[in-house]
Amino acid sequence: MSQKILLTALIIGALAIVLGAFGAHGLKKFLSIEQLNSFEIGVRYQMYHALFLLFVAQTSYATDKQKMVVFLLTLFGILLFSGSIYLLATSTITNIKAKFLGPVTPIGGLLLISSWIYLFYCIIAKK
Repeated sequence: MSQKILLTALIIGALAIVLGAFGAHGLKKFLSIEQLNSFEIGVRYQMYHALFLLFVAQTSYATDKQKMVVFLLTLFGILLFSGSIYLLATSTITNIKAKFLGPVTPIGGLLLISSWIYLFYCIIAKK
């Protein structure tokens, strides 16, 4: 379990670096400052949670089952939060009608918050 989380965290982190560089250099000519700032927020939170998953993979304060719950909450949170931000920020150049994703972003945020709170609970409940 820990290896799966670790490998996924490394991929998510590497993708955050790639997307950050793409946003800073490749999208600069095509997006407004506001759109670039939004895109960067998605990248930042993706990286924060890649680092969080690295911690989760290495911690002994949670069981494998608890780690899996944290992993899934975080993974789906990243997909919904950062993924929706990426699509919303680039909708003018991709021609994807992404307005419907507006409500998806906070759901992803709630999943990310839930992953942290659940891990907190796992640690304080450990006997």
